[in-house]
Amino acid sequence: MTSTVISRPVCILGIGLIGGSLLRDLHALGRPVYGYNRSPSGARTAAREGFDVGSDLLGTLRRAEEDGALIVLATPLPSFEELLDAIAAHAPHCGITDVASVKAPVYAMVRARGLEGRYVGGHPMAGTAHSGWKASHQGLFDAAAWVLTFDHACDATPEPEWIALWTDVARMISAVGAEAIPARVSGHDAAVARVSHLPHLLAEALAITGDNGGALALSLAAGSFRDGTRVAGTAPSLVRAMCETNSEALVTALDEALALLSDARAQLTGPSPHLHELTDAGHRSRVRFEARSGALKDSVSPIRISARPVLRVHPGGPGWERQLIQAESLGARIEVF
Repeated sequence: MTSTVISRPVCILGIGLIGGSLLRDLHALGRPVYGYNRSPSGARTAAREGFDVGSDLLGTLRRAEEDGALIVLATPLPSFEELLDAIAAHAPHCGITDVASVKAPVYAMVRARGLEGRYVGGHPMAGTAHSGWKASHQGLFDAAAWVLTFDHACDATPEPEWIALWTDVARMISAVGAEAIPARVSGHDAAVARVSHLPHLLAEALAITGDNGGALALSLAAGSFRDGTRVAGTAPSLVRAMCETNSEALVTALDEALALLSDARAQLTGPSPHLHELTDAGHRSRVRFEARSGALKDSVSPIRISARPVLRVHPGGPGWERQLIQAESLGARIEVF
């Protein structure tokens, strides 16, 4: 099992759903953690609940520099450039990770500032349609996949400080109950376009189509419509931020989905309407997903058992980059020793 002992305090910039849930989990574990929130009222609310959160960005960054903290960027993506500039100026020795749903734009910002030796990308595959501190809660990341990038280990000989940072991010992921899945930036963005960003587009389209059916259609809508449109309840600005910044990979996935739907339309308008190909292939794909995710529908146990393969990795050890590439190709979780 990966050690959950993080060698440095954690400083979270942004305490919305993801950042706030991470703060709650680490606080509950007794780990040194504090945060910043742009909204003073949000910071005051968290502070009244007993959490170490303020609304002074520069003061928080100076504290992080003094502590040698791990800084987590958990604000909306459009604010990252401003925050990275502030970190470079006021916390120049701190390690950085993030929770953004796209990685290529973030890595480009990091490299433009020469910060790649202090950065390890992250993306927890967890969330709800709600946002803000009030939506955050303990346990959000239980058994969730949490992507951990490693491009710097492949692009150059990584510094010992970067290896230590990468290890601490992996340990933080394990501490909050998530499973670290290594991936490089391009592989991550191509994958999430299919399983995260495309579902948002389909949910929006389905919600509009159902709503266009009028009052009767909405009165008859039940589980399939509710589940299929759940993420359409996400704030539009958040959906735009994730989809527009991953447009190239998303268009590839969207074209594939549109081709499947176009074929289905052709089969429904023929002399003998049928959907054999789509329904059979879709059912098989869903079964494979359930097997991989450990969703044991016939089990009475509340414990979710991960079915992801696991590889043990020694950061900085001989050939560890090749192990990470192998884990990426398998979609495997890793344990750090």
